[in-house]
Amino acid sequence: MGMFLLLFIILPIVEMAILIKVGTVIGALNTIGLVLLTAVIGAALLRQQGFATLLRANERLNSGELPAKEVAEGLILAVGGALLLTPGFVTDAVGFLCLLPGSRHWLAAQALKKLVVSSRSQGFEFTMRSGDPYRSGRRPGRDDDVIEGEYTDETERDHDRLDKQ
Repeated sequence: MGMFLLLFIILPIVEMAILIKVGTVIGALNTIGLVLLTAVIGAALLRQQGFATLLRANERLNSGELPAKEVAEGLILAVGGALLLTPGFVTDAVGFLCLLPGSRHWLAAQALKKLVVSSRSQGFEFTMRSGDPYRSGRRPGRDDDVIEGEYTDETERDHDRLDKQ
């Protein structure tokens, strides 16, 4: 919490100082134009990368896979888009890093390394872990109970029986 508060105080001050410095060098109107240009380029890049990520997620869902990486990338894209709409050059730089495929893939991989998803009877539980569980020798889910068995879906059979009555 303290880190976010510090960011909300220091980041605007840094952004204003940079905007003032750039404004004195290239002029106020040029600085405003440059900020607007980065927002327009960022919005176009966000749209393109967002659609590409959505299509990949749809392909994974259609093949029966969980699109975890695509969901993480979607969140990173949303953060990057918000940063690009925020006036300033520091937020624009971080926003573009979130939108560029190489850095976005890396950020998503780092986030997914720390995210552990475990299935429970009532839903899903998401837990963030610090450190790399593979490096420490403990793999996620290794100590969990595993129950193997077979099942038969009888909902169709019950549905057919009710239709015949």
